[in-house]
Amino acid sequence: MSSIVERDVERLASSLVRHGVGAVEVSFVLGSGLGAFAERITRARAIPYAEIDGLPVSGVAGHAGRLVVGEIDGVRVLAQQGRVHLYEGWSVHEVTRAVRAIATLGCRTFVMTNAAGGIRPEWRPGTLMAIRDHINMQGRTPLRRAERGFGNPYDDRLRAGLQRAAQELAIELEYGVYVGLLGPSYETPAEIRMLAAFGGDAVGMSTVAEVLAARACGARVAGVSLITNQAAGISGERLSHAEVIAAGQEAAGRFSALLERSVRHMR
Repeated sequence: MSSIVERDVERLASSLVRHGVGAVEVSFVLGSGLGAFAERITRARAIPYAEIDGLPVSGVAGHAGRLVVGEIDGVRVLAQQGRVHLYEGWSVHEVTRAVRAIATLGCRTFVMTNAAGGIRPEWRPGTLMAIRDHINMQGRTPLRRAERGFGNPYDDRLRAGLQRAAQELAIELEYGVYVGLLGPSYETPAEIRMLAAFGGDAVGMSTVAEVLAARACGARVAGVSLITNQAAGISGERLSHAEVIAAGQEAAGRFSALLERSVRHMR
């Protein structure tokens, strides 16, 4: 990272401390329409992004733009209700600034979530997918040269914790590869066929940069995608962001229950 990027991370970390956000054990990044999970946090305190010095604010619908800090099962947790995206015009360092700042304050477990299009025809909207790997097709990386070489950034033990939580709750959980594209346009049917041939199972416009940055900071990382729609050319339906938000609301109960139960298995 450049000295400017490092200073921005330090400025944000200092602002978080001033707002009473110290070290947390597990940090969640909540994607489009998935912010309801934060309601499960006890002893919670919410801080609008706009009040935090150096924290970029998203203008995308379905992102509340708040940090919620509190506890789940006695574990101190933090939830980001929304994130900024490359397609909004933010740089890759701005997109990952929050993750790096939270890691600077001592967090060593991150759970990244997103709304995604399903590439597998058999996966219906509402399917939950634990990410086992990703393909970065955003043409961006948040990493400096010294941060290369750690292989698959997704932690096997954290994914096993998600699986155990799903089994305890009788929630069906799929596993697959997330493809991160730049956006903001949805993919064409031909592009979806290409991504399927590459081994992708779900596609979206976020997550991969944050995962890489968190792992580079020495943290463990897990990822969960909510399949909100079937990708272009699979169902024949027209894609829309409103559909993404609606699917998130419909699956909010199962999604939130899964994340809540998984906390006890991530220590």
